[in-house]
Amino acid sequence: MLGRPIDRTGPVITVSRLTGCDGREVAAELVAKLNLRFNTNKWKWVDKDIIYHAAHELRTDTHRVETYYQGFGMSDISQMIMAFSGTFVTDSSVKKAIREVVTSIARDGYAVIIGRGGVAITREMTNSLHVRLVAPLPWRIDNVMKKKEMSAEKAEDYIVKTDEKRHKLIIDFLDNKPLCLDYLFDVTLNRGSFTIDQISAMILDLYETKMKLRTIF
Repeated sequence: MLGRPIDRTGPVITVSRLTGCDGREVAAELVAKLNLRFNTNKWKWVDKDIIYHAAHELRTDTHRVETYYQGFGMSDISQMIMAFSGTFVTDSSVKKAIREVVTSIARDGYAVIIGRGGVAITREMTNSLHVRLVAPLPWRIDNVMKKKEMSAEKAEDYIVKTDEKRHKLIIDFLDNKPLCLDYLFDVTLNRGSFTIDQISAMILDLYETKMKLRTIF
């Protein structure tokens, strides 16, 4: 029996993160390091750009795509209103558009994709590295409190709800629905133990190693 063809597009790095682990900051620093290391300006980091591209593909507003990302399905009344207005966009069509946009970005390569179900969509690509950022809950609460000027109670509530949405989003893009997502990632790094600069440097080293751009002796 023939195996599945190997997808050699990319390269792409996905950064999944628990809430409060500074995913955007890590991605931005990683891109700067990648471009410097390889003397290029090809590398970019992608986050909400996916929403804008998906909305453009669907000819709808970004709020509709954001609604899907937030885990809010359309109510029957909302679907009826959209159907009568001639702008009917289902959850499945939003999901399909997101998958196509993420796949296109990954195939073009030189992209660091932050969240957005990226690991689930690109996990079978050969030229890919999938990173998970974690940290203890107290550390994340403190970080969110500082960044968003929230009380500890509100920060914890925000973290719990956002973590649930992000977990659900990854599951939604997988054919099989596992209880544990650990197997999806090449590496898990504790943001609470390392600075943004240190973590981005480690990811760069891991990328070079996995892509066989360097050898570990």
